[in-house]
Amino acid sequence: MNHPEQMFHYNAWANQTILERIKELPPSVLQQEANTSFSTIGEAFAHIYALDKCWLQILSGTGMPEALAACLPLQQEMRGYSADEFASAFRELAEQFQEWFRSQDDLERTLVLENPYAGTRIARFSEIVLQVVNHGSYHRGNISAMLRQLGHASVMNDYSLYWYQGPAESM
Repeated sequence: MNHPEQMFHYNAWANQTILERIKELPPSVLQQEANTSFSTIGEAFAHIYALDKCWLQILSGTGMPEALAACLPLQQEMRGYSADEFASAFRELAEQFQEWFRSQDDLERTLVLENPYAGTRIARFSEIVLQVVNHGSYHRGNISAMLRQLGHASVMNDYSLYWYQGPAESM
């Protein structure tokens, strides 16, 4: 397994790890107001999911403006999801990414990103995969802070823990 794919496996594991923690809490925790970058944990998960889906579409050949138009509405649609629904959606999306990885023979291949907010640039597929991972890590940190703000402990989901607790194929 190559490094970007390994990092994606970590990202999928980390999403499920924090969602498993949230399943232990009252279901209302996903919709409780918090004073952070998202007003609720559910909104944060919906954002992560929508952008992950967007990047997968871009990696699969959809232009960034079209992918954003298709995926950003998911943020609104998913805001009220339960932890189980989020876990299922993220599992399904991880499977779609795995299918995409299996279809690739060169993750150093490039594409032109026409970002409506930042302009045009060339990016390698591997860079985009690492963007997905970095974006997820950043917002899982937000979610951990939100949990603490709401009076709940979070759960460790660092990459170094994944080395020891992740799937056997990651070893």
